[in-house]
Amino acid sequence: MKKLGSSFFVRDTSKVAKELLGAYIVLKTPKGIISGKIVETEAYHQNDPASHSYRGKTLRNAPMFGPPGFAYVYFTYGMHWCFNIVTERVGVAGAVLIRAVEPVKGLELMQRNRKMKNIKNLTNGPAKFTQAFGIDKKFNGQDLSRGNLNVFVNEKMAHQVVKAKRIGISMAEHALLRFYIKDNPFVSVK
Repeated sequence: MKKLGSSFFVRDTSKVAKELLGAYIVLKTPKGIISGKIVETEAYHQNDPASHSYRGKTLRNAPMFGPPGFAYVYFTYGMHWCFNIVTERVGVAGAVLIRAVEPVKGLELMQRNRKMKNIKNLTNGPAKFTQAFGIDKKFNGQDLSRGNLNVFVNEKMAHQVVKAKRIGISMAEHALLRFYIKDNPFVSVK
């Protein structure tokens, strides 16, 4: 497997969102390695009314403006963390929300973090994924090509991609900027 660097992410956000499907997100923790295959993403562009960057740069959304390949982690609904990967060139906001992953390694750690045994519901949503992996604000702004959280691709990835409406937003909900692997059981909503 090959670790993804900034050159992969310094491209159109929608293209990156599609091409992240089938990639692996890997977190090295003191308790062991946790990994999962990315099975669902959502793209957020700078000129997108549903994007945090739509009204301009703020302290909260600053990571979205670059550099590419860094994490943008934010708190939502007063109880959940959401994990995004920054895209586009520095100064142009873009990010891909990781909506769901298929658990691969560190299943017991994920179950402990989520306080549940049900594997099917362990990581099939953006908040479930971050809770299972233990991702929170300390990862915000982290370079994903260095450190303990990385993204890898397998050169032999093959799957069908479904393009769909985004979920859980009221602005620009009609935009077909959600992507998922067809028939994967860990996709949040089909």
